[in-house]
Amino acid sequence: MTITHTLADPRVEVALSRMFAQAAHDEATEARVQAQRPGGFGTPQEHADAAAEIYMPISAAGGQLLYNLVRAVRPATVIEFGTSFGISTLHLAAAVRDNGAGRVITTELSRDKIAAARRTFVETGLADVITVLEGDARETLSGIDGSADFVLLDGWKDLCLPVLRLLEPQMKPGTLVVADDVDLSSLQPYLDYVRSPANGYQSVTFPVEDGMEISCRL
Repeated sequence: MTITHTLADPRVEVALSRMFAQAAHDEATEARVQAQRPGGFGTPQEHADAAAEIYMPISAAGGQLLYNLVRAVRPATVIEFGTSFGISTLHLAAAVRDNGAGRVITTELSRDKIAAARRTFVETGLADVITVLEGDARETLSGIDGSADFVLLDGWKDLCLPVLRLLEPQMKPGTLVVADDVDLSSLQPYLDYVRSPANGYQSVTFPVEDGMEISCRL
């Protein structure tokens, strides 16, 4: 069998199929977690630890969109806020691999998710193009070298805007920023920001699953 691109690599296909199947149980898992913590969560770390079993993935179509965007833009450095189990990371890394150059820097708070994601990255043969930063993205991303050439914001929605503002000094004109789940009310401050021309973005909503906001840095 001829492998035409990395997403068609059997190792990647198997990993994605497995994780999407497990993510199908997210609703039940989230209900159980919330029942155990009816008062909610204090810090982002507590929230991440409580959600360590929940995949919270992008959709399959959303992953394909990300792959195509990264192939087209050919960024040297892709920044991802919110690794989770690595579904979106695999799509980004597959595109970087097929571009022949580049790297993916991804961030995650949950140690359990990081361990699982790293195993998957090794199994799929993509670990060499992925760097996982453990901890609060507002801290771990403050020390990255070079420019942020493509950004995916898919962590806690109330932190998407602070993470974007943190990365803005390292974003050149033409940088694409993608945020998932535009239907969630907690993402609204972010959406208000990137949709305001005064803040230097041209933004459009792409209708895939819960919606992705694609913003070009002007």
